[in-house]
Amino acid sequence: MEVATEVGSLVLRVYLLRSLWTALYAQNLAPLNLPLHAMITYATIALLMSLVLEIDGTRLIREKLREGTIATDLMKPISVPLYFFADGLGQTALHAVLIVPSLLFSLLLVRIDVPRPAVLGAFVLSFALGYCVNFFLNFLMNSIAFWTLETFAIQLVVRWVSDLLSGQIIPLTFFPGVLGRLVFALPFAAIYSTPLLIYVGVIAPSAWASAFATQIGWLILFAALSSFVWRAGSRRVVIQGG
Repeated sequence: MEVATEVGSLVLRVYLLRSLWTALYAQNLAPLNLPLHAMITYATIALLMSLVLEIDGTRLIREKLREGTIATDLMKPISVPLYFFADGLGQTALHAVLIVPSLLFSLLLVRIDVPRPAVLGAFVLSFALGYCVNFFLNFLMNSIAFWTLETFAIQLVVRWVSDLLSGQIIPLTFFPGVLGRLVFALPFAAIYSTPLLIYVGVIAPSAWASAFATQIGWLILFAALSSFVWRAGSRRVVIQGG
């Protein structure tokens, strides 16, 4: 019932998004270089991507620190960060299964453009890079629990900002001038906006290399920061009880 309810909820959201964007386009509130059918495709794919990207396996860091069980993990002959990544990847794979029935039902409501294989491959690569950027961003925030034990507030703020500035809700092409250049320069764009704009063709093949390079740059930066914070936190952790 839980799976059926979630699929039904997603299909309803697809219908509402189609109705919303159809109404907005009727009022000439259209983003740059995106006709209506491309915008509906963009919104639907973004919604399906959120099934994968909203899974946060690194939440275990905060839970294990509060319970004291992180001490056992640190004593094991394993890479604990890699363990969290693998756990999150498993949860992601499970939730990704929901994409299939959701997509099939969504096709009854909307027409989703399917790009040519080269574009689809570039989208998959960009999506994988965005997934890794998102993982290290969550890992970095949850690692702060070594000092605070609670990260809910900062994660909530970052998620609100990310929802608005990542391109998940509205394309970043909506933002004009300097503001548009600013939001494209933020790391949130590497998570949602870059793969989505590749999918709908706003980012042309000639600009793919630059887009991938930006995503890889953010990935390296967040991976380095995560490694530094994790090492600093694991050296200072003191567990009493558990």
